[in-house]
Amino acid sequence: MIRTAFLIFSGNAFASLLLLVRNLIIARLIPVADFGVAATFAIAMSIVEMMSTFGLQQQIVQAKEGDDPKFQAALQGFQVLRGSISSLVMFAISIPLAQFFEIPEATWAYQIMAVVPLLNALGHFDIHRLNRTMVFGPMIVTGILPALVSVLAVWPLSHWFGDWRVMLYAVLIQALVTTITSHIVAQRPYRLEMDRRLMRQSIRFGWPLLVNGILMFMVFNGDRLIVGRTLGMETLAIFAMGVTLTLTPTLVLTKSVQNFFLPLLSRLDYDGTPDAVQRFNLLAIGAIEANLLNGVLLVFVTVLVGEPFVHLLLGAKYGALVPILTLMAVMQALRVFKGGGSVVALARRQTSNAMVANLFRVASLPVAWWMVSTGGTLVGLIWVGIVGELCGFVMSLLMLGGRAEVKLMPLRGQLSLTALFLTVAAANGVLPWGGLSQLNMLLLLAAILAALVVSMKTLRKSFFGRAKI
Repeated sequence: MIRTAFLIFSGNAFASLLLLVRNLIIARLIPVADFGVAATFAIAMSIVEMMSTFGLQQQIVQAKEGDDPKFQAALQGFQVLRGSISSLVMFAISIPLAQFFEIPEATWAYQIMAVVPLLNALGHFDIHRLNRTMVFGPMIVTGILPALVSVLAVWPLSHWFGDWRVMLYAVLIQALVTTITSHIVAQRPYRLEMDRRLMRQSIRFGWPLLVNGILMFMVFNGDRLIVGRTLGMETLAIFAMGVTLTLTPTLVLTKSVQNFFLPLLSRLDYDGTPDAVQRFNLLAIGAIEANLLNGVLLVFVTVLVGEPFVHLLLGAKYGALVPILTLMAVMQALRVFKGGGSVVALARRQTSNAMVANLFRVASLPVAWWMVSTGGTLVGLIWVGIVGELCGFVMSLLMLGGRAEVKLMPLRGQLSLTALFLTVAAANGVLPWGGLSQLNMLLLLAAILAALVVSMKTLRKSFFGRAKI
């Protein structure tokens, strides 16, 4: 299992690293305010995607009939229909969105980006179907190659344009190459069917994911909407870069955990025997531990190298990011903690768990808006987000122990050490080094991290194949 896990993680990590490099290069090459405009493109795409999320890629992995060619063709047909509607919606909101951010000069760019949802929808589902048999190579290639092409395109684009249009065309190139690559690496011919029965089934499966997609949009982009609307493009650029540096690793880690654990957990859930139930609980604990470790590692690396990383790669124009970076990492860590519970619940076909957990984060946004509108700072906005994410994580654990019937007692030690680690790191974010020397603070965090790793016996068994699965 360790070989498979490493393949998934390294593939997802490399693809995301390439996109991070692309964003860093663009941020370095164009003015700060222009990068703020470029950051609104990601928000625009998220608006469209949130309104059409039905979890079709997860459905082909999780469903019993996921290997059936007709089932796959019907899912692909529904995906194309979904993408077509999303493209129309994106075109329709282009003018209001530009007016909201007070950047009318970017209206045409939002309209051009309307083609991206359709390109994404035309991708081949074979890259997801093969995950059922723990074959991840095609999916990884489809992630890495388009990201690499997008990075290589930055230099000629920056020479030709030199402003936010660099990001616009880099995103379009990535979407086009992704679709083409998914067809090249596919094993089956590409077929489309319009199956009303399956559409109804997909809607039943995906409506909680759709609602959660709306909530996730608010979770991932609510703060950016607030900052962009009230504080302007330059402040949005600083905040968006902080989100990029801390969110990208969490998305990689969460996706890798889901890719690894979901097929195994789904198989055991469908088995239903007493032995399978016991093994399901074992793997569920492993999935939760993996996300705890992922979040803690993110915070530790941010504390260790965050400041020199910003100064070295982004320069003095992003210096305002340094004081808030650790707190942003803590907020993202709490967010990634919820990923373990989400994948376990998804394997049980309980798609509403993530939706409920994210309600707490969304509920914090009006408070954040009021705080910033009345003169509050980015630090206050981040603390509001931390509280919202913490409440959501607690709720996700409560639902796992209740609806999903996962025994959480083995996690007591790991949760205690995680809480201690984040408390120390958050204190460091408020008062750098907390009165301790830099070396002593890092040693304290490293000691807590080491104790956490030692306590994660179930995770080690899951990855190294000592647990019978």
